[in-house]
Amino acid sequence: MSSRQEQSTSEPPAGFDLSALLSGDHKAFEDMVRGESDRLYNVIRRIVRDDDEARSILQETFLQAFKRRGSFRRESKFTTWLYAIGINLARGAVRKLSRSAVLTAEEFERLQPQFVDGHVTGPVAQWKPDRMLERQELLDQVREAIERLPEDYRIVVTLRDIEEIPTPEVATILGISEGAVRVRVHRARQALKKLLDEYMA
Repeated sequence: MSSRQEQSTSEPPAGFDLSALLSGDHKAFEDMVRGESDRLYNVIRRIVRDDDEARSILQETFLQAFKRRGSFRRESKFTTWLYAIGINLARGAVRKLSRSAVLTAEEFERLQPQFVDGHVTGPVAQWKPDRMLERQELLDQVREAIERLPEDYRIVVTLRDIEEIPTPEVATILGISEGAVRVRVHRARQALKKLLDEYMA
């Protein structure tokens, strides 16, 4: 899966007139909603794992973005700011929803490579998103495995590997360092590789 080319944060996003949107233009807002709805819905849906809840949060995200547009300072892309709003709302909703299938912290740690005297015990294969996603018959297993990851890892692997958002932008969306993004992605991939071992033979 090829990464999208990284874009300057000073450039307005394609598909809608940012200046008009920030001035309160409803057509620019509608253009933004049309352009971002599908992708943002997918991210939110991965977090809350509930279609109705995801649609409700998506609507609230756009509403809040429009109401709070005056607080956007152009320090990042508008879509980065928008995604941060959506992810924060989704995280808040998750705390109200019971999802017993998610791995506990202990279960997640057991899926990580084990080390003895600085060496990995047992074979470690890299989880390759492009290989998995090219095999259409495995998509359901991949989706189910991603949904079992703890929230922080589920979000980061969705943004980075599924939506192909560049690492610097993911870091801005989540409010963490680029190094933390890389670590979380690596650990998420290791866990997914173990969860999907039986389908990768």
